[in-house]
Amino acid sequence: MRVDERLDELAETLEKRGGDKLRLQVVKRARAFKRSWIEMAEALVEVRKSKAYKKWGYHDLHEYCALELHIKGATVDKLTASYQTIERHAPEVFRRDGVAQPVPQLDSVDYFSRAMNRDASVEKTDVGDEVVSALKTAVFDEAKPVSVLKRKFNPILYPKPESAAKIELLTKTRAATRRLESLLPQAETLQKKRSKQIMELLAELREEIDGALEKERKAAAAAAKPANENATAAAG
Repeated sequence: MRVDERLDELAETLEKRGGDKLRLQVVKRARAFKRSWIEMAEALVEVRKSKAYKKWGYHDLHEYCALELHIKGATVDKLTASYQTIERHAPEVFRRDGVAQPVPQLDSVDYFSRAMNRDASVEKTDVGDEVVSALKTAVFDEAKPVSVLKRKFNPILYPKPESAAKIELLTKTRAATRRLESLLPQAETLQKKRSKQIMELLAELREEIDGALEKERKAAAAAAKPANENATAAAG
């Protein structure tokens, strides 16, 4: 029996028995989860605040969601955190019908939530109010998918360390060199002498790249060591 069929059956049973109204409402919203994640999130937040799961025979919200609604704990956390993010940053979304006015996607709100609550909050970094405003518009007003958000905002919100960027560039250059080395022998129109010269130059270039890669990796490891030690000390 599929999950939706089990939920239908449970809803029917609760209705026949005159079960708890909130419990029945949550089960029905679980069935419509993919259509309206905001309604599902709102119901879960209400259940958590009221601790209604206890009178239904469950120890906590996660247990209730897993056993009765068949929703994993990670999804529960994403739903409730995203709902609270809308409450704080875009409460007007709750008044939208999802047809005339777009409802933001769950993954996109989760992306915004994580960005606003990362170790160094976006609001406290030097990315500026314009970036935060643009991200907010893309998520809540334009309902952009998370794939679009990542392409546009990841380089700003989560910039790669300089060493990582260098290593990435060197790795790509090495791969291109190896590719050219494999293709060159197949270029029959080139003179053998000329082809040999190019192959020798490519081999030298690859060796130079390997040396540079090793140097950058050692530098990156040395730079990361103090940070790791500080994190370990803080955890202890």
